[in-house]
Amino acid sequence: MAPSRPCITAEERRRRLAVRHHLAPAARAATVEVVAGSLTALHGTDPATVHLAAGARLTGPAGPVAAMERALYEDRTLVRMHGMRHTVFVVPTALAPVVQSSTTHAVAARERATLVKQLKAGSAFDEAWLTDVEESVLAALERRGEATAAELAQDEPRLRERFVHAPGTGYEQLQSVSSRLLRLLGTENRVVRGRPLGSWTSSQFRWAIAPALPELPVAEAQSTLVRHWLAAYGPATEADLKWWTGWRVTDVRRALGAVGALDVDLGDGTGHVLPGDTGPTEAPEPWAAFLPALDPTAMGWRRRDWYIDPDPAHHAALFDRSGNIGPTVWWNGAVIGGWAQRPDGELVWKTLTDPGREALAAVEAEAARLHSWLGGTRVTPRFRTPLERSLSA
Repeated sequence: MAPSRPCITAEERRRRLAVRHHLAPAARAATVEVVAGSLTALHGTDPATVHLAAGARLTGPAGPVAAMERALYEDRTLVRMHGMRHTVFVVPTALAPVVQSSTTHAVAARERATLVKQLKAGSAFDEAWLTDVEESVLAALERRGEATAAELAQDEPRLRERFVHAPGTGYEQLQSVSSRLLRLLGTENRVVRGRPLGSWTSSQFRWAIAPALPELPVAEAQSTLVRHWLAAYGPATEADLKWWTGWRVTDVRRALGAVGALDVDLGDGTGHVLPGDTGPTEAPEPWAAFLPALDPTAMGWRRRDWYIDPDPAHHAALFDRSGNIGPTVWWNGAVIGGWAQRPDGELVWKTLTDPGREALAAVEAEAARLHSWLGGTRVTPRFRTPLERSLSA
C-alpha cells in the first residue's frame, strides 16, 4: 500500500500565511526588501499597492513610502518590472534575472509580435519603422539619462503617432505608439521605470536605460522561481501555480519536478510543498490587517475559498469584473470585509460577516495604524470594486 500523503488543513494554511507573509504583528518585517523577498514579488500595476502592501507588514508606526523609494530609486535593491501574467511587479533585484528569463522574455516576444501585427493592420507603419523609432528613443534616453514619455516625444516626434488597434472589431480604438513602445522596451529589459512624476500614488513614471541582466536557462529560471514561490505560498495546487505564473502546464509540472515538490492532501485536492515543508506552524497571536487592492497575498492563489468566503455575494463585492481584488480587511487569515477612503481621506471599512467583538477591536486598531501613516494621503485603487466604490462615496 502506498504511504498516505501528509495532510495540510485550511487552518494550517492560514497560519502559514500569517507568518510567512509578515501579517501577524510578531512576524512583521524590518525592511521593505524582506517583505518583497518573502512574498517573491509585490504587485505593481497600481503603484500605491506596493507601498500599502509593505506598510501592512512592517514593524513600527512609520510609513513605508520613504523606505520603498530608497529601495527602488536609490539603493536599487528592488526593481519594478513586467513579469508573471504580463503584470507589473516589484521584485528583489537579485530575483530580476529569474523573472526575466523564466517569464518576461516570452511575454516580450508575444508583445512585439502583437504590436507589429497591429501596426500593419491599423496604420502605414511596419516593423522596420518600429525598429527605427525604438533605436531613436533609446539614443535619446542615453543622452538624457532619465526622461518622461512626453520628453522623449520631443526628441522623437514619431512617438506621438497613433494607430488603430483591432480595426473592424468591437475593440477598435486609437492607441499611441509611445505607450505601447515603452511598455515593449520595458518587457525586453531595455528600459526601466524610474521615479513617478507625482506622489507615490502616481502611475506616470520617468524612464531610464535598464541595467543588463544575466541570461539564465529557462528551465533553471522557472525552477528557481517556483522554489521561491512555494516557500511563500505553499501548499498550492498546480492550477494555482499555473495561474500565478501564466506558464503552460508543462512548464509548471517540469518546475515542480525540478524542485522535488511533495504532494500533500488539502482535504479537497492535491497541493504541493517544498521538500521538508510539511510540518505544522505555531499559531500566531490573533491579528487583523488592512491589505490594498491587488495585494500579493489576496492575489496569491487561484482558488481562494480557504481564505475568502465562497458566497457569490462576497465575491461580487470584493472583485471587479476582471477578477482584480479590491482593498480587503483580514482577521486571522481570512478576508472578512473591505475598506476604502472617502474624498476627505477618512478611512472606512465594512465587514461582510460578523467576526466577533475581539476581531472588531483589532480591526479598529489596525485601521488607526493605517490612517496614521497615510497622513492624509488619499488612495483610489486603479481597479475599483463594488464594495470600495460604495464605501468611498
